[in-house]
Amino acid sequence: MGSTTDKIKGAANQAAGTVKQGVGQAVGNPNLELEGAVQELKGEAQEAVGKAKDAVKKLVDKA
Repeated sequence: MGSTTDKIKGAANQAAGTVKQGVGQAVGNPNLELEGAVQELKGEAQEAVGKAKDAVKKLVDKA
């Protein structure tokens, strides 16, 4: 997966996770809230991977 794809998927997972947390809180479903929090963290990790790939690519390009 490319860095851009990682960053896009990460942002999408973060957004979906935030929505799930809000819905879970609104309807009183702690499991949905937890699922949203986990998905948001997954998105943050995916985005970080994309940024790391960008950084590595920049270093390689300079070499």
